[in-house]
Amino acid sequence: MVNVLPGSERIAYNELNRIKGIKETYHVFGEYDFVVIIDVDDLGHLNNIVDMIRETGSVTATQTIVGAELK
Repeated sequence: MVNVLPGSERIAYNELNRIKGIKETYHVFGEYDFVVIIDVDDLGHLNNIVDMIRETGSVTATQTIVGAELK
């Protein structure tokens, strides 16, 4: 989940989609501005991508939720 500076949604969307490892980006309404889907093999790689997201100029906050497959 990602929050961005007010009015920078289009810029943030483009910035997020340039980050390798982001599979899908959804602009949503409510507490967060975007839901970003990341598909990685390990938490270290996830951490690197989250760091890249936080380094973009328009992102103000993130919240990471880790999902797992049920078999």
